[in-house]
Amino acid sequence: MLGKAKLVAFLAARDLGRARAFYEGVLGLRLLVDQGFALVFDGHGTRLRVTEVGELWPAKHTVLGWEVPALRAEMQALVEKGVVFERYPGLSQDEAGVCVFPSGAQVAWFKDPDGNTLSLSEFPAAGA
Repeated sequence: MLGKAKLVAFLAARDLGRARAFYEGVLGLRLLVDQGFALVFDGHGTRLRVTEVGELWPAKHTVLGWEVPALRAEMQALVEKGVVFERYPGLSQDEAGVCVFPSGAQVAWFKDPDGNTLSLSEFPAAGA
């Protein structure tokens, strides 16, 4: 049923100006519309709707992520824009904060200005 419908992702933010600066200015997402109470970004064909809320309790898990072809290059570009990658006790991460899973997938986590946990992932080539 919904397998052919376009997906829309949602995030909450306390300050839309700060959210816009981060998602547009730091992450490079294209703003589609500013509705005053929500921002809609183009996430490479998926709409990301960031809605302003009065109170926010960020989830303790990843809420949004991007699959990238070159994880460390993306990380470096974000670090140059002030993004700090997270470290988690008990999780095997290298000096940059990258966790390599048994499948070969690599993941690194960072937070948006409201504390929402975001991720970058690089997956091994199919058949590799």
